[in-house]
Amino acid sequence: MNSERALVAHGSVDARGYLIAADPRLLGLQLGAGGEAGGVLVVPQLASLARMARSLGILVSRGVVAADGADDLDLWVNARPEGDIVTLAVSGWAVRPSPVSTPDLIAARARDFAQLEADGAWAVDASFALTALSPELALLVGEGATEAMGKPLTRLFRLVENSAGDLPLMLASMARAAFVGQMAELRDMPHVQLRLSGVPHHAPDGAFIGYQGNYALIDRGLVSQRPAEPAPPVDTGFAKRLDKALRTPLARIIANADEIGAVNDGPLRHTYAGYAQDISAAGRHLLGLVDDLVDLQAVERDDFRIQTEQVDLADIARRAAGLLRVRAADRNVRIDAPQVDEVLMAQGDFRRVLQIMVNLLSNAVRYSPSGSSIWLRTEAEGDLAAVIVADQGKGISEADQARIFDKFERVDTSEPGGSGLGLYISRKLARAMGGDLSVDSAMGRGARFVLTLGV
Repeated sequence: MNSERALVAHGSVDARGYLIAADPRLLGLQLGAGGEAGGVLVVPQLASLARMARSLGILVSRGVVAADGADDLDLWVNARPEGDIVTLAVSGWAVRPSPVSTPDLIAARARDFAQLEADGAWAVDASFALTALSPELALLVGEGATEAMGKPLTRLFRLVENSAGDLPLMLASMARAAFVGQMAELRDMPHVQLRLSGVPHHAPDGAFIGYQGNYALIDRGLVSQRPAEPAPPVDTGFAKRLDKALRTPLARIIANADEIGAVNDGPLRHTYAGYAQDISAAGRHLLGLVDDLVDLQAVERDDFRIQTEQVDLADIARRAAGLLRVRAADRNVRIDAPQVDEVLMAQGDFRRVLQIMVNLLSNAVRYSPSGSSIWLRTEAEGDLAAVIVADQGKGISEADQARIFDKFERVDTSEPGGSGLGLYISRKLARAMGGDLSVDSAMGRGARFVLTLGV
């Protein structure tokens, strides 16, 4: 047997995705792909398997094809999770000439790069103006995401040089090449760090029209920069596996349906475009259900805790309003948010408070009649701070006001809506932050939801 093919190269990847140890052959593959010794593992196929093994908590073994200079390599990879480390054993190493680039090959390699960064996506045009951003990141950024659209990518992200003093994105853009490992920070929230990757996007005539990219959140603390308290045990059970098993295929279904519905690739029968929109809507509904189930398992754990700090409830309310403003406009509903100079500090967690506010506003928009308004107001009394979401919907009967906070309960199941988990999870989150969530309503007089937190 050829000694090259018999070679088994070993390596280790840490929780950040860094190749912290590698035999010479594996290190050569890493360097040839533009990576660094001890840096982010930039061979997309290997990085994807390492992430999969860590997420599932099981040994993952499969064959892959990886580029090595002008050639492709047939590899067999064993990725085994051992605590926070994933160990790699790479064998095979059969060399075959790379085929001439074709649209299918280019698309396949683009998918490989997309698998490397799995938290969300972004896109820019040929002038590097931002044209798309994943809803998850837009939710975090708030109104700044809308303001960044159509403006340079660097208006939203501050690019960070690597150890060699280079910016991988900029180097790749000069050659219209793919890139990985570009570190970045959100300009308005510099403690949120991301790792960007991207592939060039071309028109049918071959003209360069921009980049389609992905990001991975590196710092998930999002707000707090204080020394972290000991975290509760990380759940690796059903919800996490469900999340990983369903999120990626659902995201692909939604993206493909949206692309078909946009009719970007030529004429399409109107009915087919409508089907695509229905598929996209159903996919988003299922994705929301996955989110709810993952949150449900988290909030019901006995050791579930939320670390709180000072947050601005008025600012979070404005961000939530910005996220729901387009949806409200589509239903001819007006959202009246707190004024830009209004501030109300309270003890909470930024991301969780925003999650509650988005849920309350989504419900208000869903059940508000055309031409009505939704009011967001903040109030302070003694040692409590409150955000009030008031709508002009049909209201909630006194008998229903208690049960709407129960699991899987909805006031009117004949109307389109969510899973019946949103208010249950929101109240659990509010109480975990030392606050509460209540409702005041009467039939025909709208509903008034009140989130209270300590100051």
